[in-house]
Amino acid sequence: MTTRRAAAGTGVRWGVTLPLAGRGLHRHREIVEALPSLGYGDVWTGEGGGYDGLTALTAALAWSPGLRAGTGILPAQTRGPGVLAQTAASMAELGQAEVLLGIGSSVPAHVTALNGRPHGRPYAHVRDLLRFLRRAFDGERVAETYETFSIDFTLRQRPPVRPKVIVGALRPGMLKLAFTEGDGAITNVLAAHEVPRIVEAAGPRAEGQELVVKIFVTPTEDAGHARAAGRAFLGWILNQPPYRAFHDWLGRGEALTASRAAWDAGDRRAAAEALPDSVVDELWVHGSPEECRAHIARYIHPGVTAVELHVTRTPELSAAPHTLPEVLAALRVPDAPDPLEPR
Repeated sequence: MTTRRAAAGTGVRWGVTLPLAGRGLHRHREIVEALPSLGYGDVWTGEGGGYDGLTALTAALAWSPGLRAGTGILPAQTRGPGVLAQTAASMAELGQAEVLLGIGSSVPAHVTALNGRPHGRPYAHVRDLLRFLRRAFDGERVAETYETFSIDFTLRQRPPVRPKVIVGALRPGMLKLAFTEGDGAITNVLAAHEVPRIVEAAGPRAEGQELVVKIFVTPTEDAGHARAAGRAFLGWILNQPPYRAFHDWLGRGEALTASRAAWDAGDRRAAAEALPDSVVDELWVHGSPEECRAHIARYIHPGVTAVELHVTRTPELSAAPHTLPEVLAALRVPDAPDPLEPR
C-alpha cells in the first residue's frame, strides 16, 4: 500500500504537530480526519514536558488510516530499544502506512530531569539505537552488544510498510550519521535562509531519504502575542546545550549573548526577554495566515522532503476554534516541487 501524499499530489509532504492549538487530544478526531482534504498527509508529535510522543499518533492513525506518522523526536535514552521497535511496527500496522520514527539526543531537561536517565554519550546512544532499529525493521534477529546497551531481539510481527528511522539533527556530526546510516533527519529552530547550510552539511543522500524541517508558527497579526509565545519557548530551548552549539555553528552566538548571560545567572524570564525581536522573528513564524505562508515558503528547498508545522494557540483561534481547518489550509504552500517524485 502506498503512503498518502498531500492532496495535490505534487509538492513536499506537509504535516502538523499534534495536539493542535491548545485542543485536548480527545477533541482532535474531526480535524485529523479532515487533514488530507486540507493538503496534509503527515501527523507529527514531539516529546517534552507535555503529551508523550506516541499516544496522539496512535489515535490519529485509528481515526484516519493512511496518514503518515512521525515522531520529532523521541529521546534515544528513555525507552527500551525493543519496546520502541515494537511500538513503531504496531503503529505502521495500525495505519497501514509509513511511520517515520524520529530519535535524537534530546536535552538533559527531558532525559534526566523528567525521566531520571543519564544524558551522557548522546551521540553514541543515538547511533546505537539507529543501528539496532534498522536491523530490527529489516527482520533480523539482533543479538548484539553495542556501546550503550546489549540486546537479543527479533521483531516477530513485521509491519506492511517498513518504518523509516530518522535522526533529530542540528550539526554536521548528527546530520552525517542520519544520512550515512539512517533514513534521513529532522531539524528545527532555524531560520529559512539557514536551510541550505543544513542540506550542504547533510551531504549526498540515497533515494527515499528524508529531510524534515519543523517550523513553529503563530498565525496571528498580534505581534506582541506571537513574540511572547516565541520568547517563552526560544528563551528555554536556545539555552539548552545542543542548541547553544547549533546556533554558534549558525553564527548566531553573538546575538544570544545577553540571553545566555541571564540564563547562566539563573534568570529564565530575563533570558527570554533578552532575545532580540530579530531573532524571534527569524525563528518563530508569525503574522496573518497569508504572511505566515509567505515566510514558510522560504523554507522550501530542493533538499527538503517534508515540512512539519507546529501551530500554536492564538487569540483568533481561541475566540473561533472552528476556523482552525481554514487556517491550516491557508498555511500550506501549494505547488512546491516534490523531491521524492520521479522527474
